[in-house]
Amino acid sequence: MYITQAYKGLHEFWRYILGTLITFIAWQFLGSIPLLIVLFFKVFQKANDSGMNVSELMNSDEAPQTIGAMVELLGANLFLFLMIVSFTFGLIGILFSNKVLHKLSLTALTTSRKKVDWNRIFVGFFTVIIFNLAIFAVGYYLAPDGLVWNFKLEPFLTLLVICILFLPFQTSFEEYLFRGYLMQGIGVNLKDNKWIPILVTVMAIAPVTYIVLYANFKLEMLPNLGYTGLLMLLLVFLMDRISKTNQTFLHRKWIPLLFTSVIFGVMHAANPEVEKLGYISMVYYIGTGFILGIMTLMDEGMELALGFHAGNNILTALLISTDWSALQTDAIFLDSSEPSAGFFDIFFPVFIIYPLMLLVFAKIYKWKNWKEKLFGIVPDPVSELDEIIVIRED
Repeated sequence: MYITQAYKGLHEFWRYILGTLITFIAWQFLGSIPLLIVLFFKVFQKANDSGMNVSELMNSDEAPQTIGAMVELLGANLFLFLMIVSFTFGLIGILFSNKVLHKLSLTALTTSRKKVDWNRIFVGFFTVIIFNLAIFAVGYYLAPDGLVWNFKLEPFLTLLVICILFLPFQTSFEEYLFRGYLMQGIGVNLKDNKWIPILVTVMAIAPVTYIVLYANFKLEMLPNLGYTGLLMLLLVFLMDRISKTNQTFLHRKWIPLLFTSVIFGVMHAANPEVEKLGYISMVYYIGTGFILGIMTLMDEGMELALGFHAGNNILTALLISTDWSALQTDAIFLDSSEPSAGFFDIFFPVFIIYPLMLLVFAKIYKWKNWKEKLFGIVPDPVSELDEIIVIRED
């Protein structure tokens, strides 16, 4: 099975903690250097043109402190490319950790099959494009007023090249981090120490609890942290009690699925569209994390998720842009409507479209044993060997 591919390498939990730290540094610090350098030169140039020094410009209202301001200063295509560069550094950090820390092959991190199935990647890619184009066509037919024709040939062709050649680095980084590295790393360490799955579960639920308390009660940071901490202590106590009566409760696949899906969604909480739409939009991001995790576990590999994520982001970048989202591009259409988080924006994709996509994949690849693959115990090489011996003796 997919998670147990990590047993082919070195899989101690401390290695995954260190590897995640290396990845984070590569992504957030090293990967940001090219963007910061280009921003500095652009700001310096703008300061010279306006007769101001750099410090005066940075302290003024014209300082590029938001994504929209940086897009305006650099241009949409250059900003998108530099953002992709940061994710590429993060992807390099994952592959470095996987190879050096874990002595594991890229194939084992990607799939349980003998080699990566590229057909599955393309199936995931084109399935999400077909579904999303159909939804867009219906939405455009019913309410075309909010979309403004924004097509400009030269910048669009540049955007097309960036999306096809480079945007998959961004989506692959997120997939290899969440559905790959963390899914496997948590899964194979569930049995070593009961506090690992307990702490992992708490880490997944705590930020959501914090967001819910803030969104509903507008608590300030310290009171919110206090209430969140108390609820997490209660959760730790309950999980500890349950684990003593049911020892396999913490050894199951739902824990890495929960963690990777929720943290994937929480990672997008800083996106400007969350500020515009409200924290209800986290339902969409966390729901997307769950569908990607489910298809990875059911299909015993990341190929469908890799294709799905790439297709979704590429089509989004090429088709529709807004002036308030994290992905601001020279797309074909510009959405000028007032931002809203209605049923068709948030809940319709997560609870209707995503399940339909899963049914399509299940039909194509004849998925079975849903309960076992999503909630079953993560086996280890010793237990698998014991099962083989018992079968042969029978």
